[in-house]
Amino acid sequence: MNWITDYVRPKLDFLSRKELPENLWIKDPESGEMIFHTDLEANQFVVPSSGYHLAIRAKERLKFLFDDGEYEVFPQPEVAIDPLKFRDERRYTDKLKENRSKTGADDTIHAGVGKIHGQDVTACVQDFKFMGGSLGMAAGEAIISSMEQAVQRKTPFIMFAASGGARMQEGILSLMQLPRTTVAVQMLREAGLPYIVVLTNPTTGGVSASYAMLGDIHIAEPGALIGFAGPRVIKQTIRENLPEGFQRSEYLLEHGMVDMVVPRTEMKDTISNILSILMKQESTAPAAKAETEEADASEEAAVEADAPEAQAAEKQIAEEKPAKADKATPGDGAIDIKPATA
Repeated sequence: MNWITDYVRPKLDFLSRKELPENLWIKDPESGEMIFHTDLEANQFVVPSSGYHLAIRAKERLKFLFDDGEYEVFPQPEVAIDPLKFRDERRYTDKLKENRSKTGADDTIHAGVGKIHGQDVTACVQDFKFMGGSLGMAAGEAIISSMEQAVQRKTPFIMFAASGGARMQEGILSLMQLPRTTVAVQMLREAGLPYIVVLTNPTTGGVSASYAMLGDIHIAEPGALIGFAGPRVIKQTIRENLPEGFQRSEYLLEHGMVDMVVPRTEMKDTISNILSILMKQESTAPAAKAETEEADASEEAAVEADAPEAQAAEKQIAEEKPAKADKATPGDGAIDIKPATA
C-alpha cells in the first residue's frame, strides 16, 4: 500500500489533474491575446480589444441576428450525391461524410425565417467550416429554395456569403449554380423585396461572381477578404506589388465596391434600419428609436418654448383688427357708395 497515492493524494484536490475543454481559451490571431471563450461568445466572436472578427458558425450567426435567437429552419433540399463519381486522393463521398460528421451540418447552407426587431426576415448563411463554404448542387438548391420561401412569405432576404468558390468535385454542375442563383435574385427583385448581402471573410471565387455581388445593399464585415481571385494569384499574374489592404473590406469601401463596413456587433441594428427604409416602415431598432424619440422631444420642447411668444402675437393681432376697421377710409379699401345722379 502506497500511503502517498492512496491517502494523501485524494485529500489534496489540487494534485489531481482535471480535464479542461480544449476551446476554453482562444488566441487572437492579430494580437496574440488569450480570450476566455465565454466572453468571446458574448461579444459575437469579436475580440473586444482589437476588434478582430473570428469565424462564426452559421447557426450562431442566425441566433445573434434574430430576436431572442428564435427562427424557423428551412429543410435542406434533396439533391444527387456525387453525380460525377469524383475521386482524387480520396472519394468525394468520403469527404462529404467527414465534413458532415465534423460540422454536424448536411452542407454549407443554413437558412431560416425569423424576426429582426419585429420585422419578418428570411436569412441564408454559408458555413465556411463545411468544405470552405464551397458552392455545389446542394448549396445552390438551398439558396434558391430559401429565396422562393422569401417570395412566398413576402419577406426581405439577407445573404451572409462566405466561400472559397465553386466546388470542384461537382465540376460543371457546381458552375451551373451561378446562373441559377442569379435568376433567383431576379425573382426577388421582381417581387419588390429587398436583397441585402453581408460579405464575410472570405468571399471569393464564383460566389463573388454571382449572387454575392447582386444585392441592393452590400455590407462587409471589417477585415474581410472579398474578390474573385486571391491577392497571391493576382500578384503572381501581373508581377507587381499590390496596395496595402488590397481586397479587404476597408479598401473596397474606399473604392466604391461595398456600401458600408459594419462590425458584427452592430449588424442587427444596421440591417433593421436599412430594411425600415427599403420597406418604408418606421425603424424599431433601439438606436434608431432612441434618436427618433430624442428628436421628437426636442421638437416638443421648442414648441413649448415658443408658445408664450406665439400667444402674445396672436393677442396683439386680435386687438389691432377692430381699431383698423373703425379707422377705415375709402382710400384704405372701404367701399364708398354714392347716390346715382341723372
